[in-house]
Amino acid sequence: METTSRASGESGPAAQSVPDERRAVDGYLLAAFPWYGLDEAYTGPRWLMQVGTAADGTVEHGSTGHGDEPSIKNESLPDSQRFAVVVTVASRPVRSSADGTGVLEATSVSTAAWLAGSGLLSCTWPQEMERALRQDWLDQQTGVAWELADDLDGPGWSGLTLPVDGVPTEFHYRESEYGWVLAGSAQEGVHIGAYGRGLSAYGLGFSVVKDIAGYAH
Repeated sequence: METTSRASGESGPAAQSVPDERRAVDGYLLAAFPWYGLDEAYTGPRWLMQVGTAADGTVEHGSTGHGDEPSIKNESLPDSQRFAVVVTVASRPVRSSADGTGVLEATSVSTAAWLAGSGLLSCTWPQEMERALRQDWLDQQTGVAWELADDLDGPGWSGLTLPVDGVPTEFHYRESEYGWVLAGSAQEGVHIGAYGRGLSAYGLGFSVVKDIAGYAH
């Protein structure tokens, strides 16, 4: 999937005068599909992460956060972070790239699984690891996450049924020492991925976000 992640829109002096949260919300408002988050049963903090865009600026995916904002700076107490991030991926068919020089693969549940898996890796690493080794570890684990996402029916995954807009929905689910990852599809033309740590996935439910601005700080 040919996307570029970004947490804000423009750069430069003009953009710097706009609050970061406003620029983040603006990116989400450009999407032609609904965003998902945890349903109303979750009453904790909510926050925005990033949207991913194609080369022509079309929003392809993005994430909404719940709980503690994960930070790799929190190395001393990584297990104290309790969060769940929901990734929404637009369902896209095989299509030509924006510049007409290639073809973009169709998005699928595997796409959501990959984005969720790599998202979990981006906010954690083993405490005993030196910073100099982080990139090698991240590259290796990212490759593993890609292979797992490409084999959702393999032994690395189990089934988990959770409500999506109140409808029981089957997800692919896996756990690791760093947290959990799941992926499935919604009825609104999107695929859903999620990852987290400290918050059990078993009690979660997902629903369309009615007001994405409510996630902005």
